[in-house]
Amino acid sequence: MAKKPDEPKKLPGAPMSKLELLVRTQGLEVDKADVARLRSFVYQKVYDLLLAAAVLAQANQRQLFEPHDLPITKGLQHLIDEFKKMNTAINLGPLLEKLSKLPPLDLGASAATEALLPPVIGALTLGLARAFKIIDPAMKKPTEADWQKVEQIFDLLL
Repeated sequence: MAKKPDEPKKLPGAPMSKLELLVRTQGLEVDKADVARLRSFVYQKVYDLLLAAAVLAQANQRQLFEPHDLPITKGLQHLIDEFKKMNTAINLGPLLEKLSKLPPLDLGASAATEALLPPVIGALTLGLARAFKIIDPAMKKPTEADWQKVEQIFDLLL
């Protein structure tokens, strides 16, 4: 079956094609290099959130970290809720594989925490795309300098 001409082209990588579409819904154009950078950004931010959750759970002498251990800000929670309303499913397989190659966490995630990861990934993607538009509302294609600015902002906050 042929694609409709107005459908966005999907790139390889199960969850990223959906994340690419999320970025495009915010009025941005992304190429393969941007999708790779998006993938790297999302993986690192999810790992950072999980690392903080593990530290909190360990401080409370628990073996698993729960969703309430994740440092979810009001703004990120708003984006999670918005993403859930979009009813977009994200495959966790590639993310979990990538996370398994990062330094191990001292504790594991509960099933409830793992279930929260797809909406967190979607929220981070929406937040990233909107941050580009805050920097330059007319932006269509982020530059290297734009990526650096947005990543620095997220590094300050997450």
